[in-house]
Amino acid sequence: MELDDLKKNWKQNIPKKTTNTDIMELIQHKSYGPIAALKKAYRRQIVLMSLLPFILLLGQIDDLSKPLTSVLFWTYVAFCVAMVIFASYNYRIVSNMEGMDAMVKDNLEQQVNLLDTRMKNMLTGQKVVMLLLIALTEIMPYFQHYRMLDKWHSLNPMIRYGAYGLLLVFQYFVGKWKFKTKFGEHINYLKNLVKEMQYQ
Repeated sequence: MELDDLKKNWKQNIPKKTTNTDIMELIQHKSYGPIAALKKAYRRQIVLMSLLPFILLLGQIDDLSKPLTSVLFWTYVAFCVAMVIFASYNYRIVSNMEGMDAMVKDNLEQQVNLLDTRMKNMLTGQKVVMLLLIALTEIMPYFQHYRMLDKWHSLNPMIRYGAYGLLLVFQYFVGKWKFKTKFGEHINYLKNLVKEMQYQ
């Protein structure tokens, strides 16, 4: 009798097989699913990058001609615009994934891989832009004079280059951590869920 009871309890505790439909419900959950988290992160990125140029302008409200005639400022604006475009495309991909069902697993996998590739491209793009801004900081005083840049160039070159090096190292680790936390973890979770669908 006790043996029968043990068998019954064991059978009741066997985990139920997860279906593709269950996985899709988990992926597409409106409140806490990976798609909801990614949409929120991309929305924040769009808003932040849209506001940054205006925040920079507010810092120079006394003399707007300085930032508006600065190559450095317009390079940063171009970077922000590029980030908004990237985030908008990614947001659209994630939004489309909400309407998919378990029958389009291959398409879902393709979209997740595309998001992963774009995230890596954005990380590379940030490094390239940082190098470009550093180069402009060094070159600009030869054709545009700003008091802040003139003071910066009055420093010992070793101090300047050392600061650039520290900035690049900081940007590398912080950028990688930020993307992993905001996007990477959710994208990897999606990839694992899609792989799980392959074995159903």
